[in-house]
Amino acid sequence: MFNCMGTPFRPLLVFLLAIACVPFQIACAQVQDRVAAFHFGTGRLEVGQVRIESMISYSADRGYGFEGSPATEAGDGCLTSHAPFYFSVRLPQGNYDVTESLGDGAGESDTTVKAELRRLMLQDVRTKPGAVVTRTFTVNMRTPEIAGGGQVRLKEREKASEIWDWDDKLTLEFNGSHPCLRAIEISRADVPTVFLLGDSTVCDQPAEPWNSWGQMLPRFFKPGIAVSNQAESGETLGGALHARRVDKVLGDMRRGDYLLVQFGHNDMKQKGPGVGAFTSYKADLEKLVTDTRAHGGTPVLVTSMNRKSFDPAGQVVNTLRDYPDAVRAVAKEMNVPLIDLNAVSKTLYEAIGKPNIDKAFVDGTHHNAYGSYELARCVIEGIRQNKLDLARFIVDDLPPFDPAHPDPIDTFKVPASPQSSAQKLLGN
Repeated sequence: MFNCMGTPFRPLLVFLLAIACVPFQIACAQVQDRVAAFHFGTGRLEVGQVRIESMISYSADRGYGFEGSPATEAGDGCLTSHAPFYFSVRLPQGNYDVTESLGDGAGESDTTVKAELRRLMLQDVRTKPGAVVTRTFTVNMRTPEIAGGGQVRLKEREKASEIWDWDDKLTLEFNGSHPCLRAIEISRADVPTVFLLGDSTVCDQPAEPWNSWGQMLPRFFKPGIAVSNQAESGETLGGALHARRVDKVLGDMRRGDYLLVQFGHNDMKQKGPGVGAFTSYKADLEKLVTDTRAHGGTPVLVTSMNRKSFDPAGQVVNTLRDYPDAVRAVAKEMNVPLIDLNAVSKTLYEAIGKPNIDKAFVDGTHHNAYGSYELARCVIEGIRQNKLDLARFIVDDLPPFDPAHPDPIDTFKVPASPQSSAQKLLGN
């Protein structure tokens, strides 16, 4: 007669134990990846959650809490508000999956989520009374430290109004006509990163009505890819090199990452010996392409969109001289994917029409939420047309975009953030 330790049963016992341990191992991995979990309002706590029932202000000692003095109130199993509110969690630099449960047990909810400096993550998530939806997005947060030593040379505005893009915490904005937050779970995400370098038409703008295509871009990606927007107002390609923004991106880059680069608006105004589109600018672009590839990344060149400049016939006039042509030349000579935003923005602006174009711009160069959203759709379409592997991360419900047929202005909706500024942006 055999017992458990007998030879015939030993392999079976080991096999059964291994199977029994699989769920435990998966659960352990999930717990290890999870860095924070919060439950808002009343209701049953899940394992590992911290209950947030009141307006707990953020403090470095606590490592989480609300920013400012939000007018939140207890809903049915959630915290809700009729005004935007912010919640921050202290985290190391990296990519994170953020899973949020949204909905009000007693009424309808309407929630739009932005991260860090107004990066659009979730748009217009609606629930009926008593319904709960769960949404996940992947977000990147960073600090100025550069791998290998040193720091990015931040501008003064980056240390003040733009500090949420560079500090040691993840800040989430809950917006909409009736945002209702039930739970947040944050986990480490070992996923590819899309780095952005550029100027004020690309960077995370901190205040309304200013906006850029770079801060709209995350809304169009599924979980599993992070956007790290390291563009900055007033920047040139040479300035980004000098400020060590390029060093920061290359230091964080891993094989499989992407770098989208769009300069030109400010570069064209530089003067001096050897400075020009087909001299210094082209040489710097070529070096950036080479360095990106050496770090295992895929460079993607983006021509600068047109300014708000029309002739009497309603046709867009090029004000960027030969800088877009220099980008096109580098793309062709070095076999780099090209998103010709300069060309498609002409089509887009002319389709919107000269009488309505002010509804897409704040001034002659910079865009509002609608204008930047439409340009982000142009960039996404460029990713598709280049057949980049990145295209598999585009959200499933996004149809192809034709810039000759833009989204209707009257039905466009992205709720404004609380901060606003009339101060003119750096660069034009």
